[in-house]
Amino acid sequence: MKNGRQVIFLVDDNMANLTAGKTMLKDHYDVFSIPSGSKLFEILEKIQPDMILLDVEMPGMSGYEALEKLKADRKTRDIPVIFLTARTDPGSELEGLNLGALDYIPKPFSPPLLLKRLKNHLLIQQQQRALKDYNDNLQQMVQKRTRQVVELQNSILSAVTEMVEVRDDATGGHIERTQSYLKLLVDKLLAERIYWDEVSSWNLEFLVPSAQLHDVGKIAISDAILNKPGKLTPEEFDIMKKHTSIGERAIEGIMKTTPENDFLHHAKIFAGTHHEKWDGSGYPRGLKKDGIPLQGRLMAIADVYDALIAVRPYKQPLAPAEAERIILEGKEKHFDPVLTDLFQDLAPRFALVAEHCNAALQKEMVFGDLKESA
Repeated sequence: MKNGRQVIFLVDDNMANLTAGKTMLKDHYDVFSIPSGSKLFEILEKIQPDMILLDVEMPGMSGYEALEKLKADRKTRDIPVIFLTARTDPGSELEGLNLGALDYIPKPFSPPLLLKRLKNHLLIQQQQRALKDYNDNLQQMVQKRTRQVVELQNSILSAVTEMVEVRDDATGGHIERTQSYLKLLVDKLLAERIYWDEVSSWNLEFLVPSAQLHDVGKIAISDAILNKPGKLTPEEFDIMKKHTSIGERAIEGIMKTTPENDFLHHAKIFAGTHHEKWDGSGYPRGLKKDGIPLQGRLMAIADVYDALIAVRPYKQPLAPAEAERIILEGKEKHFDPVLTDLFQDLAPRFALVAEHCNAALQKEMVFGDLKESA
């Protein structure tokens, strides 16, 4: 559009038709008179019109051929085209419409009819563009709002899990590391299309962040048990085991208060099933084999590996190679055999995650000590 006026290309090999058409339209539009199909495409390299009025019968390149070429190019396929023709047979009109023309206007032109039909089609095109712009903007707004909601949810998750780690002095960095291990396993499942029917149905944007809540039930466990510098008695261990059911119920309670709870769906499963074992000897329900949700089977490997390589008041950390050996020995007893095989492939990367996270944690602890002594 130039100076607020819409641009019309009038394409016809007959100079009389070009002159008559331009005379009819020039008071309302900026009109470019174009004598051939080949010239049309030269001008299109520089100017994009609001509408093309295209003669059907032209030497060299017919109107039908020109329209096919327009529709084949991403840059020009959305430019609306109206055919101008002396043909009156239904077959010719149908052919043009099938190729993508908006309308047929017969020659010789009736000035009021030409102006009215052109005005109507341009108005429709404007409305369609406005609707598309609105839909595009709306989609961007929805995407932005969705990102904000996800960021808020993840912030809440991080705040709650930080509370758990603050109380559980023995497991610093555990949540960050287990999330990293979990992502490695899930990425491997996706890459190899293992358990595909289930994994492909998950909202992966929520899956890994929701794993932060797998130990949220520890909030209800007393400090005397949670931070005991030694092995728990059988009675104390029975109390500790309740953190799975407590966490599951807590998350379930939150889910009942909001319809937007997809991100809590995985969290509830992680909390309630990450201590179940493949042979049925786990807790809290003694689930067995694939009766254990896949999320729980995944987290079992991540959780146990991290417990083995981490420092505890009652034990020294094991080397990654030793932790790997113990996990592999737990195949078909503690762990899903398919996931255990995947873990074996990923064990070097698990070790790197542990090394990186522990180094970051030690740096943070040293910096904290320096600030306290300053």
